[in-house]
Amino acid sequence: MTESFYAHSKDNEPPDRWQLLEEHLRRVAELASTFTVPFNSDILSRVAGLLHDIGKAHPDFQTYLCRSGGIDASEYDDPGKDSHPNHSGAGAILAYEKWPNLVGKTIAYLVAGHHAGLPDWFGGRDSLSYRLVNEKGIADAVRDYTKPYFEGLPPQIRPPTFAMYCCNQNAIAYHLWVRMLFSCLVDADFLDTEAFMDPDKYAQRPTFPPLPELKSCFDRQMAKMAQDTAVTNINRIRTDILAACRSAADQSPGLFSLTVPTGGGKTLSGTAFAIDHAIQHNKARIIYVIPYTSIIEQTADVLRKHFGPENVVEHHSNIAPEREKESPALTLAAENWDAPVIVTTSVQFFESLYAAKPGRCRKLHNIVNSVVILDEAQLLPPELLHPCVEALNRLVSDYDATVVLSTATQPALPNLCQPPREIIPPTASLYEQLKRTNIVFPKAMSMPRDWTSLAAELVEHDQVLCIVNTRPDCYALWKEMPKGTIHLSALMCGAHRSQIIADIKKRLPRGEPYRVISTQLVEAGVDISFPVVYRALSGLDSINQAAGRCNRNSESSEPGTVKVFIAPKPAPPGLLRKGEDATRELASTAGFIPDTPETFHRYFEKYYSSVNDTGEDWWMEKLVKNVNPDGHVQFRTAAKEFQLIKELSVPIIVRYDGNDKMIDRLRFAGPSREVMRALQRYTVSVKPNVATRLSTEGRIEEIHDGILVQADSTLYSPNIGLDIYREVYNPEDLYI
Repeated sequence: MTESFYAHSKDNEPPDRWQLLEEHLRRVAELASTFTVPFNSDILSRVAGLLHDIGKAHPDFQTYLCRSGGIDASEYDDPGKDSHPNHSGAGAILAYEKWPNLVGKTIAYLVAGHHAGLPDWFGGRDSLSYRLVNEKGIADAVRDYTKPYFEGLPPQIRPPTFAMYCCNQNAIAYHLWVRMLFSCLVDADFLDTEAFMDPDKYAQRPTFPPLPELKSCFDRQMAKMAQDTAVTNINRIRTDILAACRSAADQSPGLFSLTVPTGGGKTLSGTAFAIDHAIQHNKARIIYVIPYTSIIEQTADVLRKHFGPENVVEHHSNIAPEREKESPALTLAAENWDAPVIVTTSVQFFESLYAAKPGRCRKLHNIVNSVVILDEAQLLPPELLHPCVEALNRLVSDYDATVVLSTATQPALPNLCQPPREIIPPTASLYEQLKRTNIVFPKAMSMPRDWTSLAAELVEHDQVLCIVNTRPDCYALWKEMPKGTIHLSALMCGAHRSQIIADIKKRLPRGEPYRVISTQLVEAGVDISFPVVYRALSGLDSINQAAGRCNRNSESSEPGTVKVFIAPKPAPPGLLRKGEDATRELASTAGFIPDTPETFHRYFEKYYSSVNDTGEDWWMEKLVKNVNPDGHVQFRTAAKEFQLIKELSVPIIVRYDGNDKMIDRLRFAGPSREVMRALQRYTVSVKPNVATRLSTEGRIEEIHDGILVQADSTLYSPNIGLDIYREVYNPEDLYI
C-alpha cells in the first residue's frame, strides 16, 4: 500500500478527510504561479509552492498530525516529541542544493519564511544562513519524497530582467522582488489552507464586479452630482479639473502628479483619472493611500457613494467594528487586497512594502498593475523619504503600477525614477482661479506674540480657527480664551474629535459664534470652513493646509484671511523646527508669494536639504549592500526598523460617551479582537514617562498586560480630553 502524507488534518476526522500533502503543494504552486505571471516570475514561484511544505513529509510531522487529529500514530516512527519539527527549512535546503546560486537562495528565503516571516541572512538561529546548515537532517529525511517534484524543473531559472543582479545598480530591485514572490506564496498558502480547513469562511470571500461596471456606476453618480450642483465659479473650475483628469487618463502608465489647491475637488477628480486610466490600460485595481486615519473614513465614504458600498475595502487600524460586522466579506478582502478599490493609510501601505511577516506581505502582489493615488504626498516622512521614494520607483518601473502624487503643495521629491507628468495643464492657472484667501505674514519674522494679546485679537472674530504647533501651546492659548472656546487636540480620543468636527460643520453655516484652538490635526482633509484662520509659523505646506480650512467653498466673495503669527516659543527641535526655519527663510526673501507651486517647490528643496538623514544609509545597509553577488539581505531586521511613526507612545483607553460597559467587558472577559477594535476610538496616546506618572498617581490602571485604562473619573475632561495638565509637567513630554 502506498504511504500517504498529509498537509493538514481535521480534529476528530478520519485520514480520508484530511488534505494530502501532494494536493496542497501542487495547488499552492499553481496559485502562486498565477499570481506572479504579471511580473514574469511564475516558474520560480511554482518551485517555491512545490517545496514550501515539503518538510511535512518528515515522520515526526506526520506523527504530530495524527496525534493532533486524535488518530493512532503507532504505524509511524513516533519519537515521543511534544511538538512537530520545523518543516519550512527542508524545502529551502533542497532548493539551494538544486540551484546553488542566487535563484536557489531566493527560493530558500521564501520557503524558510513562509510561516515565521522572511528571515535575515546574518544572525542567530532564525537566520537563513544558520538554518541552511542546521536543519539539513530534516531535508535528508524527506529527500526521497521530494524527487518527483524536481522532475521536469529546469536546471537553471532566470529571474525577470528587472531583477537580474549582474551589476550593483540592479541590486536595489532585489528585496522588493523577494517580497512580491513571498506575497504570492503566502497568499496562495493561506487561501488553499483556508479552503480546506474552513470552507465556510472561504465561501464568504467576495467576487467583485469588473472595473468597467464600476466605472458605469461612478459615471452615473458623477452625472447626478453635476445635475444637482449649483452653477458657481468654483464649481465651474472643479468641472474643468475633472475634465483635465479624464483627458490625461489616456496617457501611458507611469508617475503622475495631481496638483490642485485645497477645495478643488482632488478626491473625485483623481478617482476619475484612476478609473479611466485603469480601464484604458487594463489595470487591476485602484488603491487610495491617505496619511491620517482621521480622514480616511471621510474619503472611503465618498468612494462608497460613487462605487457602491459593497465594492470599496477599507484597510486601516481604526476601522469601526460595526462596519466589519456589516461587511464580513470586505473584511476578508482586506487581508490580501483582492478587491477593485482599496482605501488605506500611508503606514499600512509603505510598512507593508518593507514588511517580513506573511500576514503583512500577503497583499503586496495585488499592488502590481494597480493605480495608486498617494494623497497629500508632501507628508511622506523625511527621515524615511529615500526608502519610500525607492518603493514608488520600483512599483512604477518593475510592477506596472501607475502612481499619482496628489496634493495642493507638491513636494520636490528627490530621486524619482522619472519626472512626474502633471495632470493639470499649466494654462489652467488654478492657484489664481481658486484663490480664496489672503495669507498674511508678520512684518517682523523674529517677533513672537504672547498668548494673552493673541487671545484678545482672536476674540474680535465671532468665527475663527487658530492652529498651533504643539499640545502645550494649544492648552496655553485655550486657557486665555473666553468660556465656550473649543480646544481640539490629540489629547482627545477619536470619537470625541469626530463629534467636535461634526459640531463645527453644523454650526458654522448657521453663522453661530464658534472659536476653535487646535493642533494641526485639522489641517489635512478635514472639510471645515472658517472665515478667518490664524496659524502659528510652521512649514509652508502646513500653513497652506491651514488656509484650506478658510473660505473653503468660497462662502464669501471676498478672500478669507489667514494670519500667520510667531508663537511665544519656537517649535520643538526636529522636523517641525526645520519646516519653520525653511519658511522663515523663504518669507524673508523679496517677492515672496506663499501659495504658488513654484514657492512650494523652493520650500521643499530647502526643507529636504536640511534633513540630515533621509534613510538612504539604512536602506543601503540592510537591503542593498550585500545583494551583489551574495544575496544577503536583513529582511526581518529591516521590517522591524521601518516604521513611519517612530515616536514611542503608550495608548490609554479613556472613559467617554458611555463606554464604561465596554471597558468592564474588557476587564472581566479579557481582550478580544472585537472589544479592542471597538475601544480603538476611545484611546489617547502619550509618551511612556507621562503614562508612568499617571499610573504612579493612580489615575490610570493596567487591567491586562500592557492595556491601560483611565481609573480617575476626573482624568478625562470634556473640554481638553486627557487632562495631564493638572500636575506639573514637562512640555517636552507631550506629543504634538
